[in-house]
Amino acid sequence: MSAPPVQPAPDGLELPRPPGAIRRQLNAHPLIADTALAVIYLVPALARGIVDMIAAPNPFVALHLMLAAATGGAVFVRRQNPRALFALSSILLAVSVFGRDVDFVPTLIALYALAVYRSVRSAWIGFGITSAITCTTLALEAILVRTRIFTPLETDAVAAGFATLAFSVVAVLIGSNAGNRRRYLAALIDRARQLARERDQQAEIAAAAERSRIAREMHDIVSHSLTVMITLADGSARTAATSPERSAEAMRLVAETGRGALADMRRLLGVLRSDDAPEPTSSAREPQPGLSELGELVETFRAAGLPVRVTVSGAPPADVGQQLTVFRVVQEGLTNALRYASAATVVRTTIVFRPETVVITIDDDATVHDAAVHGSGRGLLGLRERVSLYGGTLEAGPRPGGGWRLRAAFAPVTAPSPAASPPAPAERLASTDTAPEAP
Repeated sequence: MSAPPVQPAPDGLELPRPPGAIRRQLNAHPLIADTALAVIYLVPALARGIVDMIAAPNPFVALHLMLAAATGGAVFVRRQNPRALFALSSILLAVSVFGRDVDFVPTLIALYALAVYRSVRSAWIGFGITSAITCTTLALEAILVRTRIFTPLETDAVAAGFATLAFSVVAVLIGSNAGNRRRYLAALIDRARQLARERDQQAEIAAAAERSRIAREMHDIVSHSLTVMITLADGSARTAATSPERSAEAMRLVAETGRGALADMRRLLGVLRSDDAPEPTSSAREPQPGLSELGELVETFRAAGLPVRVTVSGAPPADVGQQLTVFRVVQEGLTNALRYASAATVVRTTIVFRPETVVITIDDDATVHDAAVHGSGRGLLGLRERVSLYGGTLEAGPRPGGGWRLRAAFAPVTAPSPAASPPAPAERLASTDTAPEAP
């Protein structure tokens, strides 16, 4: 397996500075380093080959000269194709035995390149091939010398073979160390890049989840409040001439609803303030609405003319998140009924608390739902997200016999608190089955 190239570190990752000014320059200018290494080998090899050809021409010297020239070109491209360099250097090593000395320098470069740019396994396989070639050719050289068919090397065959193998081991070890460090650094940088991408993705996911949460809360506040305020304002306009007192009471409810919505908005936006912003007011530190505010919510819709009947049974959960979910489901259901089911004679809201589940059902008996105002669907989408947090489901659609039904069910994550056993404020709403007429 080839070694991956060392890539620049990703943004935000500070890597230590590599040691050695010369090494940094060589890594920064690989073309210059390759050219210099090829020239350092080629110039002496070609010069000696040309001199030998002039002094005593023979086929082995000519072959050695051509192989040296080809090997020098392979040295230049050793990063891209170290196997080609090893193949040429092996042939050159075998042929050089029939010359004046053993030319093993390209073999050392090839073994180093295999270890660095391919793998340590490739380098050791190359060392094995080099050892076999060296032992075989030197044994053949010794046989030819004894038969007086061949002129011996200028150096001792055993010493030449030992030097070739020793320097080859050193080249493999140095190349293995450099290659492993290179691959390890590449793996670290790749892992750092993956972590940086995951960090950015997690930040985007968190931002999207926060935007979704804020949009859900904004919808619950704005949609409910504006629906109630518009209904009250329309009723006040219709009764302004005939019943000024009822019209004034309706406008007072409009003002109270608006102030409540503004307080909820300030509390929601308070979490988005910067660290250097002033401390939030006491209203911004108020908890999210729960079951204790459910009675006030229902009375607001009754004041707007919605005939609401509420039935609550069981002990409510103590978890504030679940109580908020119940509150938002009832708020969304009644808001939709006020907006689309103006012809309803009764809107039944049933809340059942059980140890294993919480079920909220909101039914209206309006056979025809108003289509003058079309919602964006964000309300139901937000409710599904809320309910799904507790492993629940939300259903909304026509019900048998006419009308519309909104039903949510989810499992409480905690057992009912003993303090929650007494009737909750919402339970007392069951005794009020009729709603006052709209202004």
